[in-house]
Amino acid sequence: MDIHMQKSEIMKIYAVATGTGSYIPPVVVKNIDFANQLFLNSDGSKIETPGEEIVQKFEQITDITERRCADEKHVTSDIATFAAENALEAANFDREKLDYIIVAHNLGDIKHGSHFPDMLPTLASRVKQKLKIKNPKTIAYDITFGCPGWTQAMVQAKYYIESGDAKSALVIGADTLSRMMDAHDRDSMLFADGAGAALLEGVESEEPVGILKHSARTDSEEHIDLLQMGNSYNKDLDDDHMYLKMHGRRLYNYALTTVPSVAKECLDANNLTLTDVKKVLIHQANAKMDEAILKRLYRLYKVKDVDYSIMPMTINTLGNSSVATVPTLFDLIVRGKLEGQSLESGDYVMMTSVGAGMNINAYMYKMP
Repeated sequence: MDIHMQKSEIMKIYAVATGTGSYIPPVVVKNIDFANQLFLNSDGSKIETPGEEIVQKFEQITDITERRCADEKHVTSDIATFAAENALEAANFDREKLDYIIVAHNLGDIKHGSHFPDMLPTLASRVKQKLKIKNPKTIAYDITFGCPGWTQAMVQAKYYIESGDAKSALVIGADTLSRMMDAHDRDSMLFADGAGAALLEGVESEEPVGILKHSARTDSEEHIDLLQMGNSYNKDLDDDHMYLKMHGRRLYNYALTTVPSVAKECLDANNLTLTDVKKVLIHQANAKMDEAILKRLYRLYKVKDVDYSIMPMTINTLGNSSVATVPTLFDLIVRGKLEGQSLESGDYVMMTSVGAGMNINAYMYKMP
């Protein structure tokens, strides 16, 4: 048999990110900007702790000093489009040849000053229109999977490509959750806005590359209410607005218990151990929580000395931008914009997230 024929028979198609992009909004909101906020308990009673002390304690717990918020004139589909444009440009890809556009988000397009989600038509269709794509065969749809939405969408796109159903997919994660926060809830300091994207293309390779195997779970029986929509803590407000609410302590304990096991399942599925991984890109939810999760993961391998440098962080200045945190982090590293962080060909990267649902996922990515 011809040697070229033998080689082609063992080549497989893998989903590889040929271009990445992100959009970091221009509006900077510092912690001190919340010092004069009227913070209330869930029962409506006033928190007597001085505002500056509340802010200082928040920073100690989360490591957030400031966050980014979208310009008043932009909605989620706008910033998703900005990130998408960057990814397409980086890949030098003809957008008319796109097979799929998948947009992960939580609450759609929220106009400045509004608390009503807008998800019809889908954000993916809106992004397609804003990208001026005319091809009707470019299928556009949304995925709502909580903060792990982008990572789950990447897994979906991988299967489209590996099955031969598609040659390309533009996967975007974008949110403007800062607009759905209750001004009287201390958790309003946590969330930010942002967008990240990756263009996946099918690449022939003899060795596994790009998105490899994944692990995921949904714990809805006992944990479905850890993140949900609810009324303002201010009982005097006469409105029907719904705000993002979370049970912080319960969520922290849930993540600490379950995320490390999902991460290990992902490693096991790929026949890898923690020492094989160059970077762990985890959802930027809370720096102290993420550090505790990594420590627990090391403990599963009976390793006491934790190398926190494998887990780069952006939450200090960007806050928690939900589905946008992981793709933004990946893009910044790939572009060499995150000091002290880099990725080379052959490096293994784990991307993992946890969020409303409650959903957790993790997949392994091998740099081409």
